[in-house]
Amino acid sequence: MGIVEEAHNVRVLGAGEQIIVLAHGFGTDQSVWKHLVPHLVDNHRVILFDNMGAGPTNPDYFDFDRYSSLDGYAYDLLAILEELHVESCILVGHSVSAIVGALASISRPDLFTKIIMISASPRYLNDVDYFGGFEQEDLEQLFNAMQSNYKAWVSGFAPLAVGGDMDSVAVQEFSRTLFNIRPDIALSVAQTIFQSDMRQFLSLVVVPCHILQSSKDLAVPVVVAEYLHRNLGGDSIVEVMASDGHLPQLSSPDIVIPVLLRHIQHDIIV
Repeated sequence: MGIVEEAHNVRVLGAGEQIIVLAHGFGTDQSVWKHLVPHLVDNHRVILFDNMGAGPTNPDYFDFDRYSSLDGYAYDLLAILEELHVESCILVGHSVSAIVGALASISRPDLFTKIIMISASPRYLNDVDYFGGFEQEDLEQLFNAMQSNYKAWVSGFAPLAVGGDMDSVAVQEFSRTLFNIRPDIALSVAQTIFQSDMRQFLSLVVVPCHILQSSKDLAVPVVVAEYLHRNLGGDSIVEVMASDGHLPQLSSPDIVIPVLLRHIQHDIIV
């Protein structure tokens, strides 16, 4: 196993010609794909990894400067694909990793046959003629809460993000992966993600994109999915799913997994 693979806990499962890379979002790790993986391994090679800073990674490897922009994560993704000698793949990216994948595809479009984006947003802050869902003061409150009492913040944030109460299995699972992250790293990652603005790069993304969005998502309004569709440089398609929450692959697998499998198997028809 190479250095990059080891640092990101890379696992390669299954067999088949088609390679599918599963990239998780903030606060989770590769375990967020547990409902999807069993449906893929019989006919595909599946690559799973943990973003740097996620709970299972070594916190000593987290470079606060490198990950102060999404570029650091895009370089990591490309390094993983290079070390595994991947020549072409379908990327399924959740939340920030969908945008990271799009960013990586700008420099290496040949590596991606398509990107499936779940709960993706190029900008979380509202702006002139743009509704991202948050005001700056909302984010400041979020960051302050993370800093002052991380455990209390997780207990409040997890049910809001997932769209359930603390008794739900999905909320407990998201709480577990959030608690696994060192609080100062979690704060830094959240600041990088929520303050990012990737709108100016969207027109450079020429790889086909499948945009999947919950009908109700605390972090990403449905209008953001439509914005992505209008502004991406290549072919794209939007499907709004009858799911709640920002982690629908975890909280509503019965709804979301069939949709994901359909988009993995079928290309956009223009």
